[in-house]
Amino acid sequence: MSTSLVARGVSVVRGGIRLLDGVDVSVTAGEFVAVLGPNGAGKSTLLGALAGDFSLSSGSVTINDKEISTLAPRDLARLRAVLPQQIVISFPFTVREVVAMGRNPWLDERDDERIDAAMRRLNVESMRGRTYQTLSVGEQARVSMARVLAQDTPILLLDEPTAVLDIGQQERFLAVARSLVDEGRGVIAVLHDLNVAMRFATRVVVLHEGRCVASGDPREVLTPSLLSNVYHQKIRVDSTSDGRPVILPDHNG
Repeated sequence: MSTSLVARGVSVVRGGIRLLDGVDVSVTAGEFVAVLGPNGAGKSTLLGALAGDFSLSSGSVTINDKEISTLAPRDLARLRAVLPQQIVISFPFTVREVVAMGRNPWLDERDDERIDAAMRRLNVESMRGRTYQTLSVGEQARVSMARVLAQDTPILLLDEPTAVLDIGQQERFLAVARSLVDEGRGVIAVLHDLNVAMRFATRVVVLHEGRCVASGDPREVLTPSLLSNVYHQKIRVDSTSDGRPVILPDHNG
């Protein structure tokens, strides 16, 4: 049975402020779901709710029909891995030690194999002995993703995974994420770049002021009308010479 994560009617209220309001979202094997929306739309809050990092004001989040709040931490960590927006490592752990942290839910005979495979996939093998603090922000992002990969879960939750990467690193990083989907994992990623979402996502969820205003195939959902309304900026959708859609600000609008 393929693993499915499903959120129904998720609402989150903090300090009297409604951060999410009745949001539905799901991901299953072979899907790359991009969560989009302007700053303050509730994207990171939604990812935290899906990860089980805090309680809901209403609604439910399940994995394979089991409420995540009822799962033991180790069992949950074997089902979903989380790449947060910011990672702070205070102690001088080496790259390999950081990647090995992803194996904590398992600690079995496959640990070395999974750690080495994750480092190869993210191309961080050559820095295995370096301490995390000596790396560039782009290198740290790749090491953190290798940790997530070593966790070997069917569902991955990524919060703005390419925010600190240059365009080349971004392409390679998302190509790895998409290859995981092609291998049968499910990925939910908070993204800011609409064109990246158009290219890599199999489905998009658009949030605005804590509500889901659209969900579906990127080419059908990411229309000039919707995007202009959500981002309060006139936006157009053009096509490249090979027919790929490109989202651009419309300064003539």
